[in-house]
Amino acid sequence: MKLFLSLVFVVTCIALPFPAAAQAKKAMEQRHPDVIDVRVTARGGDRFDFEVTMSSPYDTEQRYADAFRVVDANGRALGERILFHDHADEQPFSRKLNDVVIPPTLRRVTVQGRDQKFGYGGKTMEVTLPGR
Repeated sequence: MKLFLSLVFVVTCIALPFPAAAQAKKAMEQRHPDVIDVRVTARGGDRFDFEVTMSSPYDTEQRYADAFRVVDANGRALGERILFHDHADEQPFSRKLNDVVIPPTLRRVTVQGRDQKFGYGGKTMEVTLPGR
């Protein structure tokens, strides 16, 4: 009976991953941060403010989401926010990029996140500019 209970305990411990192990596995699978929310505010004229929320499972001092940018349909960068530290204690996290000039012909833009190691990629968000 003791042996049976010991085996059940061992199998249960092996089968149920610890949160850190699950997070490490996800980080190995995911190469880029994901943009999970974007709020756009018109400043007037052709200027807009962006509040971007990103999530990255691997935010450590060694590797973290280090930027996001706003691009047009051709991939041309219209504005970029560089992030200088990890956000390990703040997941997901939001940061602002203010006063981005968007040509009057554009109605929609895309927001992308960047990883220190692999560059831009991951889930992006396409947003319609208010007032256009």
